[in-house]
Amino acid sequence: MKKKKNPSQSGGEIESVFVRQGLSVGAVWLIYEIARRLGIAKALGPTRQGKLALWQVIARVQGSRLSAVRLAGSHAACDVLGLGKFNEDDLYDNLDWLCDKQAAVEAGLFAGRPGKPGLFLYDVTSSYLEGTENELSAFGYNRDGKKGKRQIVIGLLCDELGVPLSVEVFEGNTQDTRTFASQIRKAAERFGAKEVTFVGDRGMIKSEQVEDLGAHGFHYITAITKPQIETLLDGGVIQLGLFDQGLAEVTGVDKVRYVLRRNPARAEEVRKPREDKLTSLRKELDKRQNYLKEHPRAKVETALKKLQEKCNRLRLSKWVSICAEATEITLSIDNEALKEDAKGVANPRVILDGCYVLKSDLSPEAATKETIHDRYKDIASVESAFRNSKTAHLELRPIYVALAMRTKGHVFVVMMAYLIIQELAARWQRLNVTVEEGIQELSSLCANEVSFNGKVICNQIPQPRESVEKLLEAADVQMPEALPNKGVIVTTKKKLKSRRNLS
Repeated sequence: MKKKKNPSQSGGEIESVFVRQGLSVGAVWLIYEIARRLGIAKALGPTRQGKLALWQVIARVQGSRLSAVRLAGSHAACDVLGLGKFNEDDLYDNLDWLCDKQAAVEAGLFAGRPGKPGLFLYDVTSSYLEGTENELSAFGYNRDGKKGKRQIVIGLLCDELGVPLSVEVFEGNTQDTRTFASQIRKAAERFGAKEVTFVGDRGMIKSEQVEDLGAHGFHYITAITKPQIETLLDGGVIQLGLFDQGLAEVTGVDKVRYVLRRNPARAEEVRKPREDKLTSLRKELDKRQNYLKEHPRAKVETALKKLQEKCNRLRLSKWVSICAEATEITLSIDNEALKEDAKGVANPRVILDGCYVLKSDLSPEAATKETIHDRYKDIASVESAFRNSKTAHLELRPIYVALAMRTKGHVFVVMMAYLIIQELAARWQRLNVTVEEGIQELSSLCANEVSFNGKVICNQIPQPRESVEKLLEAADVQMPEALPNKGVIVTTKKKLKSRRNLS
């Protein structure tokens, strides 16, 4: 708090200037500037609803643990965005508006891109719900590991760099392939794409989807399932030996190309559980053998039966044999049977250790086998987007809204917030700071509320300290010298839950 006094003509003194700490401004201003740079602010528009939507995005980037309304009470949201008062009901209604305008906003974001993608990455995930009232909720394949929870399915369409272009919400029991047709329509109609390639995860692009892509002049890269690999092996289209040749390629019927590889890391993942099971069986054998030595009247047949039962439970009996001679129990391994088991030939249900096959209709002139392989690996960027959106500090889940439109609006807010997170992560990488840490540091930069003769005239921005200055410079954002003070005080309608007595 700071007061300055000037002498009056009569010799007295009047209070002229009063300065006190105002609202937090650093994080809000930086995120707002990044949102403008990415075209988010322009795509949402200058209306009140557009500004409310932009604040929901900014609040989501700042962390979802605090409600967007409560956050606006301590941050200069209204002064930066030019907003009037709002409460939770306004933001719920704004989610409806966002859902209704999503296609237009996504088209606006796409139109503002520096170039048009020649490749689309697509994947789906699920997100669990609290309660049972959500209009899109259903039981389905739960990727969150939340048993007994209803869920929604979310499809995310990205460009070749993993930058989100569109997000879509489906009912929780929707199969992956059933979400794909609308993505093709978006690319063709909303984004005006021509001769692009879709990259989808294993089992995403099947015969129906291939036909749909071909009808629009699009191409595809995907991975085939294990049963499909076995069919190709049985038909002689591919041979097991090709997996040991690094990156191999085979052309099938209709000029469909198959790119084969054995992933050593995946092979190790499959091999280790098998070795762990064998180690467990050997420990059990040593235990039984010691018991027989210490108890001469114990029956070898009983110990042998118990060991064979465990061998069957561990599914090792195809290549492990246990037998007894006198009082000695021995374990032997059939290496040939083990080799066949690992390849999945002796037992079709066993995964081929580290082997996978990619499938594409791209011509060799359009893409080499290395290019097909590398582009398929890019699907990992969509998976990364899901991880960061569902967990981290964006926290898409759990979802508490019940109406379908608000659920879709909520998910769209998270997608736009992720665009900003992605940009900041790239710009702050050399500073060795996470986006969450950077946002927290910027939130400490508060405006100075300057009053003159009892009337607030502006929010003066002080010189940032060095740590904040570095974050701003890395993001290529400059703070203004001052902001207008609208005098808007945002208050929440909801009370916090009463705290537990910690004494």
